[in-house]
Amino acid sequence: MKDIRKALEKRILVLDGAMGTMLQEYKFTEADFRGDRFKEAAHSQKGNNDLLSLTQPEAIAAVHAKYLEAGADIIETNTFSSTTIAMADYGLEDAVYDLNFESARIAREVADQFTSGNPEKPRFVAGSMGPTNKTASMSPDVNDPGFRAVTFDELRLAYKQQAEALADGGIDVFLVETVFDTLNAKAALFAIEEVKEERGEDIPVMVSGTITDASGRTLSGQTAEAFMISVSHIPLLSIGFNCALGADQLLPYVKRLSRKSHTYISAHPNAGLPNHFGEYDQTPEEMQALIRKYLDQHVVNIIGGCCGTTPEHIREIANAVAEYEPRTLTPTAE
Repeated sequence: MKDIRKALEKRILVLDGAMGTMLQEYKFTEADFRGDRFKEAAHSQKGNNDLLSLTQPEAIAAVHAKYLEAGADIIETNTFSSTTIAMADYGLEDAVYDLNFESARIAREVADQFTSGNPEKPRFVAGSMGPTNKTASMSPDVNDPGFRAVTFDELRLAYKQQAEALADGGIDVFLVETVFDTLNAKAALFAIEEVKEERGEDIPVMVSGTITDASGRTLSGQTAEAFMISVSHIPLLSIGFNCALGADQLLPYVKRLSRKSHTYISAHPNAGLPNHFGEYDQTPEEMQALIRKYLDQHVVNIIGGCCGTTPEHIREIANAVAEYEPRTLTPTAE
């Protein structure tokens, strides 16, 4: 296993773009999602992109390869929703280990192929751990503010199962991403630390929150600085933001993290904001111009794309990144 820390000392690393955006191009049917193994599943599976790691693995491998060809250093496993909590919507809780293990194995295999072709540019696999579809900090019922749809321990157990399978599949780093509720993230981080301790493995951890709107706060109400402080008890490889906003809207919050944090900083914004049809219109060239502001101001160590981004977006970002030195770390936060 290559050490991502050594690579980060030398250069800015490029994270891949959106998996869902690429999979939409395949126009998979319900039958394609189900495959043979889940032909009799009781719930509709169309739109369950994580399931495609088991039923359409060639497509998942092809998407990974396109991002690596475009210049990505890090690819994310197709596991954003691969917890028992999120998979309950599809009735696939029993498939969670296989979803995570196979997704990690596929990504590992493709990444290793590219690394062997160019050992000077090692490629890394990040185990994607999304926020789930429930929040531990807030009630989903306006008439019962004390109600919680999920407990911390339920989240911890779900994330631990996911983390174990991702580690078994061969990831290089955990990526707890799109954090809208820091208590959910704390459950994931607690679970990851348990897994690392039990296995005796020091797998690095990335955390990426999401600023939900122009208020500059996460959904659970934290500012950028409060979010950073809330997870600072864990020795993180990086902290950053992704999703919800385009590169221009996200930059001010990434800058705030960069000024205050002594860890590496990551950002993977959307390709602008969605239009009235929920589609992203920002071109690769337009996004590159915005990403250059991050690079000119030396506020990131890891940069990539979220919703709406494609290999073309990542290629433009990788071309720009090659011209810049990485952000340097300070021994302690200011």
